[in-house]
Amino acid sequence: MRQPTGFLRFLLGVLACFCISMVEAEDPYRFYNWVVQYGTISPLGVKQRGILINGQFPGPEINVITNENVIVNVINKLDEPILFTWNGIKQRKSSWTDGVLGTNCPILPNTNWTYRMQMKDQIGTYSYFLSTQLHRAAGGYGALNIIRRSVIAIPYPEPSGVYTLIVSDWWNTDHKQLQKQLNTGKPFPSPNGLLINGRPNSVTFTGKRGSTYMVRVSNVGMTTSINFRIQNHKLKLVEVEGSHTMQDQFDSFDIHVGQSAAFLVTLNADVKDYYIVASSRFVKPNITASAILHYDGSVTKVPGNLPDPPAGQYHWSMRQARTLRWNLTANAARPNPQGSYHYGTIPITRTLVLANTKENIGGVTRYAVNKVSYVNPTTPLKLADWLNIPGIFTVNAIKDTPPAGTAVHGVSVFGLELHDFVEIIFQNNEKTLQSYHLDGQDFWAVGYGGGVWDPSLRKKYNLVDATTRYTVQVYPNSWTAILASLDNKGMWNLRSSVWPRNYLGQQVYLRVWNNEHSLYTENDMPPDTLLCGKAKLS
Repeated sequence: MRQPTGFLRFLLGVLACFCISMVEAEDPYRFYNWVVQYGTISPLGVKQRGILINGQFPGPEINVITNENVIVNVINKLDEPILFTWNGIKQRKSSWTDGVLGTNCPILPNTNWTYRMQMKDQIGTYSYFLSTQLHRAAGGYGALNIIRRSVIAIPYPEPSGVYTLIVSDWWNTDHKQLQKQLNTGKPFPSPNGLLINGRPNSVTFTGKRGSTYMVRVSNVGMTTSINFRIQNHKLKLVEVEGSHTMQDQFDSFDIHVGQSAAFLVTLNADVKDYYIVASSRFVKPNITASAILHYDGSVTKVPGNLPDPPAGQYHWSMRQARTLRWNLTANAARPNPQGSYHYGTIPITRTLVLANTKENIGGVTRYAVNKVSYVNPTTPLKLADWLNIPGIFTVNAIKDTPPAGTAVHGVSVFGLELHDFVEIIFQNNEKTLQSYHLDGQDFWAVGYGGGVWDPSLRKKYNLVDATTRYTVQVYPNSWTAILASLDNKGMWNLRSSVWPRNYLGQQVYLRVWNNEHSLYTENDMPPDTLLCGKAKLS
């Protein structure tokens, strides 16, 4: 038999190495099996029905590494359909697993469905929660942290450990009763308290004096902005929602509904115990949850009263928000510096000015965006779009700017092109703070201001080092401006994170699309996709 030439042997060797690298290149998988069921809990001392995941409240903490594949099999043992959404996870090329009613049919009682997700090109502090009805008022939420790959440098020394805090507001009223109140037009009640990791005051975090720890904090509440602080310790901000920040130090930090942040905290005080505090903002009466920072070896309990919140209110908070800056030289999930993307030089392809309003439609309180109060159709928008089912939604029926006239029920979908670079202005003419979340993309929060936005205010934008994030606050009688590069094809929910407003219609969808069918830009519909509504008949 003729032996291969030297060149052929070299070529075969290269091909062999390539094949091996392709086999080894697939990122690791992590598998989770979740049983979602009711159980009796009493976070504030009142026994009530809670929603548990594998018997836990809050749900299990997920810790994964960039690019890993996460497989979550959800078994629904509740008496109602459910979906989980993964707050801040971009779901690259796959709005099929976004977990909201515009993209997914819900998981019916006594059935299961499996989420298949990749944590593609992301690092940072995230969360998950039940997105259906008012289930989140009973639990079904938890932390999701994405750790960078070992080959990617971080812009600070490796911390000695990580503390993860999930902060939530809480009601002693059953979630179905709360939902009934909203359905009948009654105002949503104020929460009875705040929780840190499911408890109002009894969680302890232990560390050694002289060591530095990362503290990840997510506000998974339904209505309540919080101020976070640690007694006698500085908070060095290092990450906001997957974005490395300039490392400014704060005595306390505001985290609004749906937002997350990570801090470095150095234990450089006397060896004793200190309060960790989350307290409500901009509401009366003030409610507070606390935990304990315990120095290893301490025999001294926490002294005196809880540390005071900041005296300032909305203006103080807006000034703090304006100080946040992107770390332009730091790597995030990939080796290229964050600042290599010069977002401020990219032409805007479309501007959306979105105004939230409280409305009365048919004698019932509703909330609207540009005079349309969103109603979920029985067929998810994504399925209707993919399967060409007519009559479910009309692209761009909602106006790009706030119209005059009477508010109506509707299915609001903005039609946008893949790779559009859009400017979105959130105009809040109400007296309460708003918080908005965008699925599938992150964005640059480039401006905050009082009054009514107009184009001349673009000169106040930060077009150099605004942080990227996935949830942004809008102060009362104010505006917030964001810029987003729509590089993720799919059907994406843009919603109020203030859940009663979301439930009553304050949300829209962005259809990010091009006419090319390519697996490079979007995955095909998975074979196990749940079908409902008209999709079940197609």
